[in-house]
Amino acid sequence: MPALKTIALTAIAMIAFAANSLLCRLALQKGSVDPASFASIRLVSGAIVLVAIVRLRSVPSTTLQRVSTRADWLAVTMLFVYVAFFSFAYVSLPAGTGALILFGAVQLTMLGAGLRSGERFGLVAWVGLLLAGAGLVVLVLPGVAAPPPLGAALMAIAGVAWGVYSLRGRTAAADPLAATARNFVRAAPLALVLNLLFITGAHADAAGLALAMASGALTSGVGYVVWYAALRHLTAMRAATVQLSVPLIAAFGGVAWLAEAITPRLMMASIAILGGIALVLAARTPR
Repeated sequence: MPALKTIALTAIAMIAFAANSLLCRLALQKGSVDPASFASIRLVSGAIVLVAIVRLRSVPSTTLQRVSTRADWLAVTMLFVYVAFFSFAYVSLPAGTGALILFGAVQLTMLGAGLRSGERFGLVAWVGLLLAGAGLVVLVLPGVAAPPPLGAALMAIAGVAWGVYSLRGRTAAADPLAATARNFVRAAPLALVLNLLFITGAHADAAGLALAMASGALTSGVGYVVWYAALRHLTAMRAATVQLSVPLIAAFGGVAWLAEAITPRLMMASIAILGGIALVLAARTPR
């Protein structure tokens, strides 16, 4: 049962991340909102929803008071850096190029941390990782071109930040909901300061507001709670590799919501990514 629960939590989190990517692309690429405002609305709406959930559930007041005073400032900073740099990077980067840079940085960050902590990756795990990575390259290759240096740098920083934030989640307290709520509440003021710095270019229409709020309240806030819960039972290798499925899920989301065609390349990438992830999850990771 614990294994099935971890699989279910991980699958839900990956779907939420893919949906979040689609919402961000829709809002920024259509100019419905500027990147600083999108980041601010995303974090503020996520904080409001998470705090409401924490207060509505049946937790003793002493527990609420105790969890509200703790702060993981590294996780808070990484959450803010990821959200902000991700939004600004997609202003100049094509979706495929951005996804490749982002998840490449995530892989390097989390795998490096895993090796440093004593994880040893067997041959089967490495083969699975390479297969999944190759599938990801096949999926995004048609959109890969020489990226703008600034956009590429911003997305790489966002990937490193998300990798560190994910690693912090593996050591979070037994209450992932409270941990995520704390991070959002403390990161929201940072985003508001960022928005003030770019106030001259701030704009948002009704669609932009709705997309940013959905991204913050649902696919970010609630999605990160589920991810934190799953991370406590995943090694760094497995946590890094399963995230390779997010661009694939987002691509199929584009097929369902944006009427994009299913191509043979997309099918090949699906087999490679899902097969590679299955190999990594099936492999043992000795210390």
